[in-house]
Amino acid sequence: MTAVKEATRRPLGHFAERSLAGLLVVAGAGVGFGVLLMLVRFHWGPLYRADHEAAEWFNHLVAPHHPLVTVLQAVTDLGGRPVLIWLVTIAVVGLLIRRQSRLAVYLIITGAGGLILDPSLKALVGRLRPVVDVPVAHAPGNSFPSGHALGSFVAYGALLLVFLPAVAPRWRKPAIAVAGLLVVLIGLTRIALGVHFVSDVLGGWLLGAAWLGVTAYAFRLWRRERGRPVPPLTEGLEPEAGEEITPAPAEEHVLEHPRSSVAELLVGWVLVFGALYAFGMYVSYHAKGTIFDTLDTEVPQWFADRRTDALTDLSWWWSKFGDTHAILLVSLVFCPIVLAIWKRWRPVLFVVLAMFGELSLFLATARVVERPRPPVENLDGQMPTSSFPSGHIAATICLWTAMAIIVLPRTDRWWRWLFVAMAVIMPVGVATSRMYRGMHHPTDFMGAILLGALWLTLLWWVVRPNADVRQGNRPAIESEQVHELDDELAKAGRED
Repeated sequence: MTAVKEATRRPLGHFAERSLAGLLVVAGAGVGFGVLLMLVRFHWGPLYRADHEAAEWFNHLVAPHHPLVTVLQAVTDLGGRPVLIWLVTIAVVGLLIRRQSRLAVYLIITGAGGLILDPSLKALVGRLRPVVDVPVAHAPGNSFPSGHALGSFVAYGALLLVFLPAVAPRWRKPAIAVAGLLVVLIGLTRIALGVHFVSDVLGGWLLGAAWLGVTAYAFRLWRRERGRPVPPLTEGLEPEAGEEITPAPAEEHVLEHPRSSVAELLVGWVLVFGALYAFGMYVSYHAKGTIFDTLDTEVPQWFADRRTDALTDLSWWWSKFGDTHAILLVSLVFCPIVLAIWKRWRPVLFVVLAMFGELSLFLATARVVERPRPPVENLDGQMPTSSFPSGHIAATICLWTAMAIIVLPRTDRWWRWLFVAMAVIMPVGVATSRMYRGMHHPTDFMGAILLGALWLTLLWWVVRPNADVRQGNRPAIESEQVHELDDELAKAGRED
């Protein structure tokens, strides 16, 4: 009996010790932020001078080096709202798909708190941003606390606590170190770019630590009140969810023959490039008097003669669906959802290779063909690449066709045909808008079709993106459920 009581008290004691230590850390971060807030609010002289001297020193160090500014801007973007909101949103969707609603709610509450604290405190303090000799970056709004420092601490910290159980034990400390280093680097870039003082970043870190600590402590209390064990934070919030939140189970071979597959893709890329080069050079410089020449002459002029303000605005929006930002956004939403639903890396690899191959083929072909734009007013102005093939159209074809290839055999729900429809509607809409705006010839559209058809066919042959789908007419998800039911019925029969 005594041993049982001792065994019961031991976890309670560990929880009390960890809770006390955690509360002290959270309270310390909160008090530190409060003190710093008062010093900033009342313009304490030593802090004011130190902040401005640091801002000037960093500006003199960074401003003369444009490549360094580019790198700093790329790192600082990892702490911006668009990236953080995307990360948290995708994580929440994935957790809900995996039926981990408690962790999803934790991310929503923690992330929402960070979004609320940043603008409200900035409005309360009303501190102006640094003024430096050579501005290299600009940011709207007030300065204290740093939203990037606060948001990155909260978002990356919360994601780490949620997904740490999915990381192998030997990699957990390195994962924590990498997340911490990323948060530190994001904060330092805000100072180096001259958009925040040192105290702004310190304030963001302290407030982020306090808020993240409060939410994590509340989650642990919730577990304790429901009789669940409360492990150290180094094991994550819910260690028992590790298997469910793992992106995909370890696959012995994502590709059956990796070396030969790489060789096939490299050889295939060269052959596709050769076909694009041959067709591009022909329609650009050797097709005079042919149907291609007639199309390339009359179609752009036909569109130019029928331009209206309403159609021009509509074409601008349609054209945007095929630009780099839109393509990247759709890819970054689709791939994590595929992982969350089907738990397979091969479909994701198929989409990634489709987009990478399209981009490299487009850039290489455009560089060697160097075809001028149609001889009409180009509504989008000067572009960094030549006309053949159309990058907007090729990217749209590859992305939406790849998604349709992935989705169609994996479910028998009616909405799978939406992907097939979009694989037709999106490229046609983007192509029409690009030709309307005078940016491409009809044969540039044909070149994009050729690129997409050849490259996706090669990828389908080599990668086999749907190799994990069971043979037969039933989709993968429904087939697995049927097999599980058959196994349960067989087991019940044996027990009877």
